[in-house]
Amino acid sequence: MTIAIGDKLPAATFKEKTADGPVEITTEQLFAGKRVVLFAVPGAFTPTCSLNHLPGYLENRDTILGKGVDDIAVVAVNDWHVMGAWAQSSGGMGKIHFLADWDAGFTKAVGLDADLSAGGLGLRSKRYSMLVEDGVVKSLNVEESPGQATVSGAAAMLEQL
Repeated sequence: MTIAIGDKLPAATFKEKTADGPVEITTEQLFAGKRVVLFAVPGAFTPTCSLNHLPGYLENRDTILGKGVDDIAVVAVNDWHVMGAWAQSSGGMGKIHFLADWDAGFTKAVGLDADLSAGGLGLRSKRYSMLVEDGVVKSLNVEESPGQATVSGAAAMLEQL
């Protein structure tokens, strides 16, 4: 079942690369008492994710934070090494959280997993964005195609803030 507006996010643990190595970040740590924009991509370094989806959030980071958002995070079903490399190569390290959902635990729990085996990617996340307040989903924007980043992009999220 797919998570819906008004639902509380399930408990999960992500990994994020830091200068000291990987750290675990729980949904409680990331979302409790905060207003957070979370967006998901099918995979780090993939074309739409790297050329369209992520850049919009990096370019609009300050504007998003200026609208009362405490944090921005991107999640993908990748390991923390890949997410860390993507954070560094994109210039996003330290600007937003690059969360590795290495076992797809969070992605499956929110019902937004996608079988992209036909494209050679295997189990991944659907492309989406959500506004989360104190762990509760306030808006949810899921793309119909993994190659699109319109309803889940930064411009669309800015209109919702």
